[in-house]
Amino acid sequence: MGEYEDALKDIEKTLGFVPGFMKALPKDVLVHDYALWKQYTLGETKIPGKYRELGGLAVAANIKCPYCILMHTAMAKFHGATDEELAEVYYLASLTARWSAMLHAQHYDWDKFVKEAQQIGEYLQKTAKK
Repeated sequence: MGEYEDALKDIEKTLGFVPGFMKALPKDVLVHDYALWKQYTLGETKIPGKYRELGGLAVAANIKCPYCILMHTAMAKFHGATDEELAEVYYLASLTARWSAMLHAQHYDWDKFVKEAQQIGEYLQKTAKK
C-alpha cells in the first residue's frame, strides 16, 4: 500500500471519513499536508491546541474566510474553548484589524512606533504586579 492510501486510511480513522476537500488535493500534497494538519490541529505542540485554534480563528476572522472560521471554531471547541473565550477572540480579532487600519491611515512613522511599542512594553513590565 502506498503513502496516499495510508494517508486516506489515517484520515478515515481520525475523522470518521475522508472529507471531499481533502480528496480534491493532489495526492502528494495530501500526504504531506495532512500529516502537518493532523499534528498542528489535533496533536500536541509547543502551543496548546485551544490557543492554536483561537489564534487561527482570529486570523480567519480578519481574512474573512467562512471556511476557516467554521473549522477553527469547531477545532477550538474540540480543544475546550468556551463560548466566552470565543466571544473574546471575536473582539480581539476586530481590535487588531481596527488599530491596524488606524495606524496605516495615519501613515504613522514606523521607527517612532517601534520605539513607542518598546517603551510601552518596558513600562508595563516595570510596573506589573508580580
